[in-house]
Amino acid sequence: MSDERHQHEAACHCGRVKFRVRLADEFNTIRRCTCSYCRMRGAIAVSADLKDIEFVEGEDNLTLYQFNTRTAKHYFCRTCGIYTHHQRRSNPNQFGINVACIEGISPFDFPEVQVMDGVSHPSDSGTGPKIAGILRFDPTK
Repeated sequence: MSDERHQHEAACHCGRVKFRVRLADEFNTIRRCTCSYCRMRGAIAVSADLKDIEFVEGEDNLTLYQFNTRTAKHYFCRTCGIYTHHQRRSNPNQFGINVACIEGISPFDFPEVQVMDGVSHPSDSGTGPKIAGILRFDPTK
C-alpha cells in the first residue's frame, strides 16, 4: 500500500541537517505552545508520526535538549542552532516539526495558529490538551 501524502523537504538554517517528512494532516495540526520552553523558543510546529521523518543528511549534527520530566526531546542543529523538531510529551508517537524548516513554508503563511496550554500540560492535569487561544497574524499591519 502506498502513502499518497505529500513528502516535504526540510532543513535547518545552515543546511547541514536535511530531512523529508510526511505530515500527519498537512498543516491542519499547526500550533504553538505556552510552556516555558516553547514561549522562549517561539516556533510554530506541525505534527508528524515518528515513522514519517527521514534524515537525508546531518542527523549526526543534531543535538538534544530535554528538561523537566525529560519526556519531550527537542532537537537542534549543532552548527546553526535552529530547532528542527521535537518528540512530543503530549504524544510521544509524534514529532512536532518546525514549520519554518519546511521548504517553501513560512510561519507567517498562517494567519491563525492555535495556541496549546502547555503550562497546564495534559500529562500533568490528567485531562486532554486544552487550547489556550488563537494567535492571529495580520500581514497588513
